[in-house]
Amino acid sequence: MKKSVIISTVILLVMVFGLSIAMAATDQPGSESDPVVTKSYVDSKTSYSPISLTAGQKLIGGEGTEIILRSGEATAIDNGANGVSDLTAGIDLMTGSQVGTNHLLLVPRSDGRGILAGTDIWVMIRGTYTIK
Repeated sequence: MKKSVIISTVILLVMVFGLSIAMAATDQPGSESDPVVTKSYVDSKTSYSPISLTAGQKLIGGEGTEIILRSGEATAIDNGANGVSDLTAGIDLMTGSQVGTNHLLLVPRSDGRGILAGTDIWVMIRGTYTIK
């Protein structure tokens, strides 16, 4: 009886050890499950870029674009139904609503939402955008 318990325990330990080795082997750096990325890719996903707009220009954001107004005056541009998300204030900004300086704005979809420069402005932006 003791012999079969010992053999069963050894077999179980070998199986657990073998399974853990197989699992570790699948997450090798550079593999499909753990790809290697470049510094420029990481920077593009984590860094804000400063841009300036002159009075009257529109900045239209793509899906997931983040905008921070650093100086000047700007108003929001909505899509006709929903506004630009002001994450700092916790509100939706509809067309004509004043954008607060240093507020983090989020454009949820690529549907024409963004900001209109009332004066010359500087913004920090992360994501895709067009200037009109």
